[in-house]
Amino acid sequence: MTSKVAYRFYPSLLNTYSRFLQGKISEQDVLDRINRVPIPQTEAQFRGVSFEDAVLKKIGEEQFDPKIIATVRQKLPSPIVKTQAYCQYQVGDVMIYGFVDVLGRKEAVDIKTTSHYETQRFFQDHQNFYLPALYGRGVRQMRYLITDFVSVYEEIYPASADFEGQLEELYSFKMFLEEHREQITDAKIFAKKK
Repeated sequence: MTSKVAYRFYPSLLNTYSRFLQGKISEQDVLDRINRVPIPQTEAQFRGVSFEDAVLKKIGEEQFDPKIIATVRQKLPSPIVKTQAYCQYQVGDVMIYGFVDVLGRKEAVDIKTTSHYETQRFFQDHQNFYLPALYGRGVRQMRYLITDFVSVYEEIYPASADFEGQLEELYSFKMFLEEHREQITDAKIFAKKK
């Protein structure tokens, strides 16, 4: 029997919490993200969104190296079943939801940009929860196509990947939310009105 949903998380929010646990951002930064406090988009974020649009929609291609765009496109699944495919996956009383950039017949692909690439950068990424979310649709691997605008890198994670690290952070995040419940103004995260 499926548990009643008490929390609703999206992967980038869990990744924000992960950065907090690593000491890269403050507790207030996490609370601001939970509460959806508007923050200006950084140049790097804008460039990442623009690159994805260039690859998938052919919008603004002239801003990027054509070889990098061609390489990423060549690595996309064929056929592409859907772009910006919604998916959700329940873990206990938590619903994880979001959109994967590209859905193929047997894989989900997310396009990433970075200023500096490190091997296995997305091993503990919470977007890997898209794997069990899409398993019923035939998806058997999550593939990240990453560019630093000089090279293109790939990371592939199978459906059998170990989610222990992500699950520990998910449970820790639930405790964080309960400890800070009075500071949370966006009740959507609690899957019901506050």
